[in-house]
Amino acid sequence: MHTGSPPARTSRTVLALVAALFALVLGGAVPAYAHAGLSGSDPADGSVLKTAPQQVTLTFTESVGFTEDSLRVLSPDNERVNPRPARHVDGKDNTAGVELSDKLPQGTYTVAWRVVSADGHPISGAFVFSVGKPSGTAAVVPAGSPDDTAVGRLYGLFRYAAYSGLALLVGAAAFVLVCWPAAGAVRPVRRLLVAGWATLLVATVALLLLRGPYETAGRPMSVFDPSQLGRTVTGRPGAALIARLVLLAAAAVLPRLPALRPEGQGDGAQPPHPGARVRLAGAVLALGLAFTWAAAEHASAGIQVPVAVPVAVLHLLAMGVWLGGLITLVVVLRRTGSRAVPESAIGRFSTLAFTAVAVLVGTGVYQSWRQVGSWEALTGTPYGRTLAVKVAAVVLVLWVAFFSRRRTARLVHAAQPAAETLTVPEPERVRVAQMAGAPTPPAATEPGGTSGAPGGGEPGDDTGPSVAEAGGHRRSLRRTVAVEAALGVVVLAITTLLTGTQPGRAVGDSAPAATAQEPQVKVVTVPFDMGTANHQGTVQITLAPGRVGENTVEAVVYTADGGLATVPELRLTLTQDALGIGPLDARLKNQKGYWAAYDLRLPMPGEWTMNITVRTTDIDQVTVRETVRITSSSSPR
Repeated sequence: MHTGSPPARTSRTVLALVAALFALVLGGAVPAYAHAGLSGSDPADGSVLKTAPQQVTLTFTESVGFTEDSLRVLSPDNERVNPRPARHVDGKDNTAGVELSDKLPQGTYTVAWRVVSADGHPISGAFVFSVGKPSGTAAVVPAGSPDDTAVGRLYGLFRYAAYSGLALLVGAAAFVLVCWPAAGAVRPVRRLLVAGWATLLVATVALLLLRGPYETAGRPMSVFDPSQLGRTVTGRPGAALIARLVLLAAAAVLPRLPALRPEGQGDGAQPPHPGARVRLAGAVLALGLAFTWAAAEHASAGIQVPVAVPVAVLHLLAMGVWLGGLITLVVVLRRTGSRAVPESAIGRFSTLAFTAVAVLVGTGVYQSWRQVGSWEALTGTPYGRTLAVKVAAVVLVLWVAFFSRRRTARLVHAAQPAAETLTVPEPERVRVAQMAGAPTPPAATEPGGTSGAPGGGEPGDDTGPSVAEAGGHRRSLRRTVAVEAALGVVVLAITTLLTGTQPGRAVGDSAPAATAQEPQVKVVTVPFDMGTANHQGTVQITLAPGRVGENTVEAVVYTADGGLATVPELRLTLTQDALGIGPLDARLKNQKGYWAAYDLRLPMPGEWTMNITVRTTDIDQVTVRETVRITSSSSPR
């Protein structure tokens, strides 16, 4: 098999490395969509309403699904005030709304939500709004990631197991069907095929049972809840898992059918050789298995779905052929002995692996382009940072693969002269005349020549050194392939993490205040006392979201007995003494019952001092001070 000259191989490897780097650089070129994000709400986060709303509506960046408890509106006393479950508003799949109870008391209400985006991943968050005036609240909502639960961790573990099983099954099958048909009779390879099939089967069953609790943040013991299992099998992710189980059953049954048995099954001299039907059946099953991922995850939502789905299928299959094939090659090199594997099989796998890596890089460029969303997202979002780590790992894998491919080429070229030399003496032995009882000559003789050197060649031929050289190349190849396979497992783990991470484009599309995992508002109550009757009370300042950047400020003045007070003037300035910033005037305006400003910009995080001046009459006023902590724009707290 022709593997190409060293310069050509080097050029192709360099091109592959450059393409892998483009997968990182071009990832932020244009917008992409996956994982829904909350883009708006009514009432808005941190708003203060004069009258109680009749319903709460959430709008997302893409279509979402939900259960009965997906939206909860909690009163200041932590009591649920939405008597009916959530529904789509006006038939729009990207909305969720709930009706509220009548006669809601004044205070701050918390809206906690957890929905499932179109790509099958749950997302959650919370925000607050107030009726009449802000107040304290006893409501408590989860502050962690949707995946940071016992069920979420189990689901992530079995998701990785499913990817591993697919890689083993597809890679080992491709090695047998394309590179070395005789490997199907090798026990370690058969064990790899069974291990991949069984791992994928067990992981798929576990994912099917865990899907319901994963979507609803339920407990592990609820996996056997019939109602949750019923909802799972009727949804798109559940249907994809069911289809995967059917395909796995077919993969176990079809090889036993007479029409799909390998050719030469009964010939003891030759190993079974897979025919065209076997290869076609294997390709159809592999495509179907990969499609069960693409049809229910990132590729199924957002832009260019007709293109993204087949690209995702190719990406998964290329991953399986490359990584699973590498593991298979390592096993046969170590378990069957290096010289038991034909050089032609190693050469064919080298070409197959190089093609698979090229497909991986090409499809990875497109998926990065589709998922990241912006240049800032490469370093400013968890998805972008994880993608950067993956690309670095891929570049390292390609670097190791370069040495593996070079050693493969040397092995094939070193083995060919030895094979040619060993086959030359055979016809000469047939032509040598022998007398009965005559002593057997020590070696075959060529016409007009003398006895050959050991191994059947002439003195000075390089049969011995070529065989020794081939053995050295095999040992080196074994080491580099093992390292390449180990790095491939790392890349697979990072890929699994990426599938459960919200892409950068979705983070950018989400409303900053609404994607928080807890209410993002700072409420500070400051008492004041002018020393005379009817001149005492409190000022309640609400900062939303209480982070660096633009903030909304709302201030309400209360009398000593808790009633609303009307004052002719209220002024708020903020200073940060540590950095010498300020005073920054909030420029509060009277909104007939409360004072507000909607464009206060705070440039730095840290402890800020609020200077509040309250004037109750034309001549009576007092200034009080309180501190508030402003967080950075990337912090949810």
